[in-house]
Amino acid sequence: MQTFKAVFLDKDGTLIENEPYNVDLAKIRFYPDVRDSLKLFADAGYLLVIVSNQPGVARGIFKEKALHKVESALRHNLRGMGVSLAGFYYCPHDPMGTVPEYSVRCECRKPQPGLLVQAAQELDIELEKSWMIGDILHDVEAGNRAGCRTVLVDRGNETEWQYNEFRRPTLTVRDLREAASVISGLQSREVA
Repeated sequence: MQTFKAVFLDKDGTLIENEPYNVDLAKIRFYPDVRDSLKLFADAGYLLVIVSNQPGVARGIFKEKALHKVESALRHNLRGMGVSLAGFYYCPHDPMGTVPEYSVRCECRKPQPGLLVQAAQELDIELEKSWMIGDILHDVEAGNRAGCRTVLVDRGNETEWQYNEFRRPTLTVRDLREAASVISGLQSREVA
């Protein structure tokens, strides 16, 4: 059976500007380095998979079906940039939420690795050959727990800076472009 490697990407604060609880398609703004960075990942043979916590569902801020429109818009915009998204996975849960069916502890809410594990099973992804990229240490922890290498894109969104064995990234970079450059460079050396 063929397996793939992936770049798992956090959505808010990593790919798009961090607008809390946003499902308004008009307010979705990609960072300027997204197009070139994602093309580098794709050219290096990585599947692109979004993994995102979406606690606005559990908090009653928006309905889960709004995320389907967000996914469709992201896929459309990324296709326009010349890259395709292999998967879009989200966690609608939050134990502190107000909507009972979503206000639960789960294995999919980062820093738990559930979204990455689910994507790996469904898309035949080899986690140890993959990367998790995010803008906070919860993203790093989820990736490390899943067995990926990890990148913290330090856009100033991490506020806690609480480290443990799972919250230390393989790389810390300024932006997605730097992450893509380093990872594609490492990929070239691994193949050679």
